[in-house]
Amino acid sequence: MSWMFLRDLLSGVNKYSMGIGRIWLAVVFIFRLLVYMVAAEHVWKEEQKEFECNVRQPGCENVCFDYFFPISQVRLWALQLIMVSTPSLLVVLHVAYREGREKRHRKKLYVSPGTMGGGLWYTYLISLMVKTGFEIGFLVLFYKLYDGFHVPYLLKCDLKPCPNTVDCFVSKPTEKTIFILFLVVTSCLCIVLNVTELSFLVLKCFIKCCLQKYSKRLKSSTCECHNLKYVTCAEIGAPPLLQKHSSDLATSIAQGGETKLLCDTQEA
Repeated sequence: MSWMFLRDLLSGVNKYSMGIGRIWLAVVFIFRLLVYMVAAEHVWKEEQKEFECNVRQPGCENVCFDYFFPISQVRLWALQLIMVSTPSLLVVLHVAYREGREKRHRKKLYVSPGTMGGGLWYTYLISLMVKTGFEIGFLVLFYKLYDGFHVPYLLKCDLKPCPNTVDCFVSKPTEKTIFILFLVVTSCLCIVLNVTELSFLVLKCFIKCCLQKYSKRLKSSTCECHNLKYVTCAEIGAPPLLQKHSSDLATSIAQGGETKLLCDTQEA
């Protein structure tokens, strides 16, 4: 199997990933893809030929092998790698859509097509959730299909056309168990990285929204205080000197009125 396409895909996604996403890509590329290509694929290369039962009944070995290994472990590993890496293609496609949109409109619509914001933020979030779902799903599938993450060296089979219960032996059980445990550990590490990045993105968005709401409230309260200041000044009237002058004028008018009233009384 040629893995060049998957390698190029992961390299392209690396440009648009965040810090934790780049760590996830490094783990997938180095500890999963390269380990699979260099070592694991060769360990399971002749697994059916090396699967032996202590009976020469035609078809017995094939039936027992198919029962205990409905999907080859190494092929399930390869399928997991493909399914886990594919959601990252959504981010690349979204960036390509942005670039094509700018070309159609012949103007700058984004600060940068790869800037994490708007619809691309949701696409990235969805890709993280899908990757995490695939990781967990394949681990559960692996556990259910093979009764755990341990490869036994002896299997007892009583299926037809086997004449009776026969003993079947798996080749390189210890080496296969080590590789499967390595697969499980790296998958769990990838799940932790995905959940961490998902939590970081959601928390960052939540803090940003809270800050925006706080700044809006601050601006509205500042405007209200500013308007209240003008209203108070309008209710008070003129500046202090003019207010004093007005009060003195009102007092003198009142006193003048009282004097005039007294004189009229005396005349009467």
